Amino acid sequence: MRIISLNAWGGAMFDDLAPWLDTCDADILCLQEVTRTPDLGGWTRFDDAHRSLPQRANLLADVRSRLPRHHDLFAVSDTGPVRDHERRVHHQDFGVATFVAETLPVVGLRTAFVHGGYAEHHDDWPSQNRPRTALAVRVLDRRADRFVTVVNLHGLRDASGKADTPARHAQAERLAELITGVREQGDLTVVCGDLNLLPGSHTFRILAGLGLTDLVGDADTRTSHYAKPVRHASYLLVSDPAAVERFEIMTAPEVSDHRALMVQTVTAP
Repeated sequence: MRIISLNAWGGAMFDDLAPWLDTCDADILCLQEVTRTPDLGGWTRFDDAHRSLPQRANLLADVRSRLPRHHDLFAVSDTGPVRDHERRVHHQDFGVATFVAETLPVVGLRTAFVHGGYAEHHDDWPSQNRPRTALAVRVLDRRADRFVTVVNLHGLRDASGKADTPARHAQAERLAELITGVREQGDLTVVCGDLNLLPGSHTFRILAGLGLTDLVGDADTRTSHYAKPVRHASYLLVSDPAAVERFEIMTAPEVSDHRALMVQTVTAP
């Protein structure tokens, strides 16, 4: 099974992202920063106090059209205003999405807020302390004769940096509760996403207590489109490193300000 995780940056680099989607060959694709604006396509612009970015109006639909043989699952964390090319305001959903190949039976689903709860921002997007959600899916991998639980997460952003805080500690505890609640004994478990943490975060000790091993460590997970010096953000953890046939931090092509993470699992448990 091939699992890929990517912070899609709201589709800001969709001209590069689209052809990559056609060839990524993911059985399960976990995306963070996914947008959906009802009845609107094309481009919008997102603004908060610190950033102004182009975004796809409906990245969820854009990706779905590229992956017609996948089921799409979307968990919304919050909703807020964006503007189209005529400066008209629309309210856009923001969250995480997991695309599962139709050959994989989905036998379990669960979502949970790991920080805050759903919020609607009517006038402006806050620059930090936005709610965060995680999306867990449990599938049967017939080729390996085992169940696999995959948890897709976009962690809390803090303008002061990625160091541990009480909010991030609470986030880790809520994430651990979600993982424990959805997986079953014997599952291969994969936790992935843009965790917005430093490699030494206490979060990894909490997840290690669940038997999860981080495969990224202190590696660079950013592309040339990210200018800040701290290059840590995305991580991928597994419950059984022996089940990993190949792990890669994908440096090319660049389709976001984040690098995609890919894990290929062995075909026998």
